[in-house]
This record gives sequence, C-alpha cells and structure tokens, in this order.
Amino acid sequence: MKYFVSACLLGENCKWNGGNNYDSCLSSLLFDQEVSLICPEVEGGLSTPRCPIEIKDGRALDKEGNDYTSCFLNGAERILAKAKSENPDAFILQPRSPSCGLGNIYDGTFSGKLIKGNGFLCQILIENGYKVYTPDDFKSLNI
Repeated sequence: MKYFVSACLLGENCKWNGGNNYDSCLSSLLFDQEVSLICPEVEGGLSTPRCPIEIKDGRALDKEGNDYTSCFLNGAERILAKAKSENPDAFILQPRSPSCGLGNIYDGTFSGKLIKGNGFLCQILIENGYKVYTPDDFKSLNI
C-alpha cells in the first residue's frame, strides 16, 4: 500500500515551532509500506519555524491577523497534484492542524479550543475522493 503521511508524524521537523509530532506506533505500522512524506505548509512556502496559524472564518491567520490563506491553499493544491500523479491509497494526517486536521481544528482564538472542521489540505482531499485518516483512526484499522 502507498500512503502520503504528514511529515511531522514521522519525525520531520516541519511543525510551526520547528519540532515534530513523531508517532512511533504509526512509524512501526508503516514500516513495510510505501510512504511519501508531505507538509502542505512547507509546500505552500511557509518557513520552519513560523508563527502559529489557525483557521478563523475560513482564513488562515496568525495571532496578529496576518493572512496566510494563499500559502495554505497553494500547498494543498501542490499536494493534490502530487496525489493525482502518484495515486496513494490513503493519507494519514496530523490532527487539529489548520492544514491537515480531520474533523476537529483549533477555533482561531489560539486558546486550544477545538471546533468541528477540516484543515485546508484535508478538505481538498476529501472533496477529491481520497481516503483520509488521523493516526489514531489508521491504527484502529489493524492493517
């Protein structure tokens, strides 16, 4: 099977704060699979580290109100194009992220509060018929 996986989940330091969200269990499950690491925020031209960004009223904004929506959309479109050419079986994406969040994202107040919604990349992938999982959802599949 071929998976596109949020790069931070497998140890790449591309998170907003320069760190990662390494998931050793996920890494073990993907040991013998074909994996492509993706980071839509870096693909969209954002640096690492960077100011935290959340979605508010459909826009990707930092705490000062600077709008990075075009970077998020550009990164999502670039990964969608890659997916169309490489045809992965599924995506495994970082939860709560303004790019990759599935089902719940931060509410745009930078308070840690979650609301229902999807990140920019996640939404585009769903609209294009791709299977999208959080690491926990993927682990529960027992693949």
